[in-house]
Amino acid sequence: MFKAEPHPFLVPHDASFRLKKADPDPGKKAPDKEECERRLTECVAEIAELQQVLYADDRYALLLVFQAMDAAGKDGTIRAVLSGVNPAGCHVTSFKTPSAEELDHDFLWRTTRHLPERGRIGVFNRSYYEEVLVVRVHPEFLAAQRLPNGIDKKDFWQNRFTSIREHELHLARNGTVILKFFLNVSENEQRKRFLSRLNEPEKHWKFSVKDVDERAFWDRYQAAYEEALNETSRPWAPWFAIPADDKDYMRMSVAEIIRDALKSLDIDYPRPDRETLTRFDEMRKRLDQDK
Repeated sequence: MFKAEPHPFLVPHDASFRLKKADPDPGKKAPDKEECERRLTECVAEIAELQQVLYADDRYALLLVFQAMDAAGKDGTIRAVLSGVNPAGCHVTSFKTPSAEELDHDFLWRTTRHLPERGRIGVFNRSYYEEVLVVRVHPEFLAAQRLPNGIDKKDFWQNRFTSIREHELHLARNGTVILKFFLNVSENEQRKRFLSRLNEPEKHWKFSVKDVDERAFWDRYQAAYEEALNETSRPWAPWFAIPADDKDYMRMSVAEIIRDALKSLDIDYPRPDRETLTRFDEMRKRLDQDK
C-alpha cells in the first residue's frame, strides 16, 4: 500500500497542522518563473511516461483530489500538470451542486462512480470533501439530503470524517494511490484575481457574484479546511497544503509531488514468459515472410 514520503507541504498525520502557519506565498523560497516553468516541463514529460507504465502495469490507480477556495487555480493547475498525459489514461471530474439523483444517495456515492480504474489517473476537481467544507459552513444545505436520523450536532461531522477515512483506506488497500492537494490562496490574492475577472472581458465567464458573497465566510472556511485536513491526512491518503499565491510555483510543486509518487510505485512494463517470447519469434518470422 502506498505511503507518502516526507515533504515540506505534507500535512502531518498527528492533527498538528495550523493553517495560519501555512504561508500562501512562498516568497523568496520559490525559484524564479523561468526555473519553475523549466521544472514543470520536465515533470510533465516524466508524468506522461510514468502514466504509460502505470497503464501497462494495470495494478494501481492514481486519484488526485483538488480542493481550494475560489480562484486558487485548480483548473489551471490540473491543465498544466497533466497536459502531457494520454487522454485515454486520464479522466477529470468536476463536482458542482449535487443533483436530485445524487441527493438520493449517501454523500460518497456521486464521487465513487467516477473513481479511476486500475492503470488510470482520475482527477477530482472538488470532491466528497465539499460535504465537510461548504456544507460545514452552510449546514442549511443538509436539509436537501433528507437524512433519516437528522443531524446529531455532537457527532455528525466526526462521523463524516470517519466515513471519509474508512473510504480512503479501503481504496488504498485495493491499489488506489490517493494524493490530495489543498491549494492555499490568501484572501488578498483571491480579491486580486476576482478583480482581474471583472476587469478583463475574456475572464468574465469565470466570475460569479456568489463567489464574492462567499468571502464573508472566509474565517469559517479556513476553520473547516484546517479541521478537515487534520482529520483526514493519513500516510495512505496524504494532504499537501500548496502555497497558491504564486501560480508557477504551485503548479511545479504539484507536478513534482505527483511524479515522485508515481516513481515510488513498483510498476513496470509486463514481461512476457518464455512461451510467449517463442510465439513472438514465430510471429516475427511470419511477418518477415509477408514482405
